[in-house]
Amino acid sequence: MPLIELGFSPCPNDTFIFDALVNHKIDTKGYEFKIHLEDVQTLNELALQGKLPLSKISYGVWPMVKNNYQLLNAGGALGKGVGPLLVYKKSSNNNDIIDAEKPNQKTMTVALPGVNTTAHLLFSLAFPEVKNKQFLVFNEIEDAVLSGKVDAGVIIHENRFTYEQKGLSKWMDLGTYFEETFNAPIPLGGIIARNDLPLEEVKILDTLIKESVEFAFKNSYDNLPEFVKCHSQEMSEQVMRQHIDLYVNDFTIDMGATGKNAITQLEKVFLIV
Repeated sequence: MPLIELGFSPCPNDTFIFDALVNHKIDTKGYEFKIHLEDVQTLNELALQGKLPLSKISYGVWPMVKNNYQLLNAGGALGKGVGPLLVYKKSSNNNDIIDAEKPNQKTMTVALPGVNTTAHLLFSLAFPEVKNKQFLVFNEIEDAVLSGKVDAGVIIHENRFTYEQKGLSKWMDLGTYFEETFNAPIPLGGIIARNDLPLEEVKILDTLIKESVEFAFKNSYDNLPEFVKCHSQEMSEQVMRQHIDLYVNDFTIDMGATGKNAITQLEKVFLIV
């Protein structure tokens, strides 16, 4: 029975996508999966080392691993209005929350969710003059901005739904910046298969991931699976659903020509920055 090592994040979008596959809710054609649940920067680093035969990555690292991996059509995160957000801290005045003056771009320090992430790539495109960067795990960034450890931060995943409640202001939607600059949806993350996997096997795995997404849309949305809930870092079910709604869509079933073009556009950003 073939055993495939598979890496993806514990975030609701990924666990929603892969639940039916790794928990055999669909016919997996005899495949078993040893899963590695890691944050996206760790997955990027594992891909750079060629460690996992099948893995989620940020598209920001794709140009650096494409000689050793091929990109699958299913399982990725692309879309409009789904990009990383640059945020900064609000200030209070007489118990009223008001927008603080934005930090000075030439001197500010910015927290980012990993050097190889799409978020870092997009930030570098929009703010090429910023040199002071700190790379943190994505769920540490809000607190770093709030504590004054950094002047601003680029947030991803579920933090898009919580930053205002915590007293942070949006400076820029970096995904919108990309969409308007390149007239393409923003590619955030994709699924890659290492080149030493037989081509026929890669086709089967791509199809299985597609079927897993389709199963999730049909059977798992109204009642989120325990696999999603148990890895959701104590976020509310409402936030889990918002997260899934934002990042899982028709492009996740098949990126198609539009998705492939968007990735080509993002590779141009890699060359620019």
